[in-house]
Amino acid sequence: MNLLELALRRAGAPSLAEFQRREGLVPTGEADALTWAALLPWLLGYRDYRVEPGDNYSRIAARFGTTVRALITANPNQDPLRLLVGQVLTVPLGFPVVPTDLPFTWELLRLCLRGLGARYPFLTIRDFGETYYGRRIPQVAVGLGTRKVLFNASHHANEWITTPLLLRFLETYARAISENGRIFGQDAQRLYQRTTLHLVPMVNPDGVDLVTGAVREGSPAWENALRLSEQYPEIPFPEGWKANLRGVDLNLNYPAGWEQARENKYAQGYTRPGPRDYVGASPLDQPESAAMVDLTRRVDPVLTLSYHTQGNVIYWKFGNLEPAGAQQLGEDFAAVSGYTLSDVPFASGFAGYKDWFILTYDRPGYTIEVGSGRNPLPLSQFPDIYDRNLGILTLALAGA
Repeated sequence: MNLLELALRRAGAPSLAEFQRREGLVPTGEADALTWAALLPWLLGYRDYRVEPGDNYSRIAARFGTTVRALITANPNQDPLRLLVGQVLTVPLGFPVVPTDLPFTWELLRLCLRGLGARYPFLTIRDFGETYYGRRIPQVAVGLGTRKVLFNASHHANEWITTPLLLRFLETYARAISENGRIFGQDAQRLYQRTTLHLVPMVNPDGVDLVTGAVREGSPAWENALRLSEQYPEIPFPEGWKANLRGVDLNLNYPAGWEQARENKYAQGYTRPGPRDYVGASPLDQPESAAMVDLTRRVDPVLTLSYHTQGNVIYWKFGNLEPAGAQQLGEDFAAVSGYTLSDVPFASGFAGYKDWFILTYDRPGYTIEVGSGRNPLPLSQFPDIYDRNLGILTLALAGA
């Protein structure tokens, strides 16, 4: 499935031509600019609506398959009892914004964040970094509390399934906040008042776009990645790609035993840029890892979660460093997920984001390895991955 197919499915249109007829467009069956403009609300999950005579929130909600509560949330500065003809409302549509049945790309990430920001204006969404190829890296903040946590995903390109995991959690949490509801048994409003969540859904958008097909075959970026990949013919291209598009493994680029990581990976043959396991020329020499460090220093979180894929395991230490409370919370994570709490193998135990966070702050930081099998994991695993991690994500928000 691609974005066009997703939009048509959500719109309930059997074909593009039928959608065009319904929208009063020429039914060419080709997706021109006018057609994409008409399709956009079905990707964003909301539309702008101009109030007509006789409208009220109940009628608008019934017309667009949404709820009065959703309209109130999306329009916090509007008085539902004093609608004016011609005023523009944000109208959420009757489906979740975040899809979980198609490969994620940077463009889809941006669409999801735009849609979530419109539905839930209490989210703060801004870019905090930019990749070598010009893709801006977004982060989301939600909450009013002085206690701060930071979750991230997709350091590794072919582990992109962790991006919709965090986005679906964000959407579920935001809806629970707006409805004064609960999430994994916790009062969402209480979490919102106590904790501020900072979320980075896609640390490595360049690499993700290569793996999921958004980097056009034959483009300069594609050709450069192909040349790097040819130096490691045993790694399938592009599905075996973990690095950014400069061939650096971002989760081996942090200043926490970086020299030991270089020694380990050089001994395994990863001595130059390629699809995976190259540590870079020096720590933080990549814009993505440098931006993550800068963001973390600004946020000053009490806890971090870093999402990866492979093994259904939780890593919680860096070397012999065991931050206070980290083991107990890790055991709680393991109990609600069925994952194993484990030490990191020596060969892969250095220069990761989690390692740097623990070394720098002596606070709990975790790498959560979801799912099992060959990366990229199939989307058929997503429901199980989400169910297992809902408790981890909520407990991390709640804290002690």
